[in-house]
Amino acid sequence: METLVIIGYDDMYKAQEMRVKLARLEREYLVDLEDAVVVVRDLKGKVKLHQIVNTTAAGALEGGFWGTLIGCLFLVPMFGMALGAATGMITGALEDLGIKDDFMIELGQTIKPGTSALCVLIRQMTTDKVLEDLQGTGGKVLKTNLSKSDETKLQEALNAHKAEAAKAESAAAV
Repeated sequence: METLVIIGYDDMYKAQEMRVKLARLEREYLVDLEDAVVVVRDLKGKVKLHQIVNTTAAGALEGGFWGTLIGCLFLVPMFGMALGAATGMITGALEDLGIKDDFMIELGQTIKPGTSALCVLIRQMTTDKVLEDLQGTGGKVLKTNLSKSDETKLQEALNAHKAEAAKAESAAAV
């Protein structure tokens, strides 16, 4: 079963930074992501989705390849490539893989202007190592299908630096 985790951040850039960190963890085979989308609500209140995969471009590329191949068979490769690319772009634009765009746009309307959220759909992960790497990065778990205990562990890992800073501050005051 896939795990959905949505973490909100108080600025517009932190979610993108965290997506880069998750991509690094994916290259290290610690997490297997199905989808990772950054939702940003700018200062004017407009919601923008930053997808990890552009399905329109991927569809155009695939369609162009198949169109060229079929066009070569009928001795009209340029027409085939153009037709294939156009068809691929249309099907790619209509395809919605991973987390549904409508869901993320609704989520974006609920966060404050000037903030962002990271929406991640995880196939599998090495939980203890991922939590260790996310230690102290901040953010608030907005929505997840994790169990309550796992959600609490995730939130504690995200908040770890706040607790350490508070301890250091109180020690300095004494």
